[in-house]
Amino acid sequence: MQVETYFVDTNLFLRFLTNDLPAQADKVEALLRRAEKGEVKLVTTSLVIAEIVWTLESFYHIPKSEIQDKVLAILNTPGLDVDGADLLLQAAVWYAGKKADFIDAFHASWMLKREMELVYTFDQKHFNRFGGITALLPE
Repeated sequence: MQVETYFVDTNLFLRFLTNDLPAQADKVEALLRRAEKGEVKLVTTSLVIAEIVWTLESFYHIPKSEIQDKVLAILNTPGLDVDGADLLLQAAVWYAGKKADFIDAFHASWMLKREMELVYTFDQKHFNRFGGITALLPE
């Protein structure tokens, strides 16, 4: 029997992670349990994770360390395939540990995976927090 694959959008994760709408959070939990049992396959993208981080930080005002825990929980959800999970894992660690912007941490992770060491940016403060990367200003 072929297992159906479904894309999971940001709002489902937010309902589950915040439990601000318990009835919806319960439905998401049931869906995640189905995925864990192999009844369905769930997939999502790095942009969904970035949107989750941004929303939890800007709207819910959750501390970075708690957001990191939530991202790691998503990345380790059985039955859920997250595109770019390895980069997101590193980004989540740097986001909280180096107090960097999540997107900058993701880009630094992306660069290092490709053995890139140089970045042109006006945001040198954040990029200089990542070992192995040199932030340069355009001349």
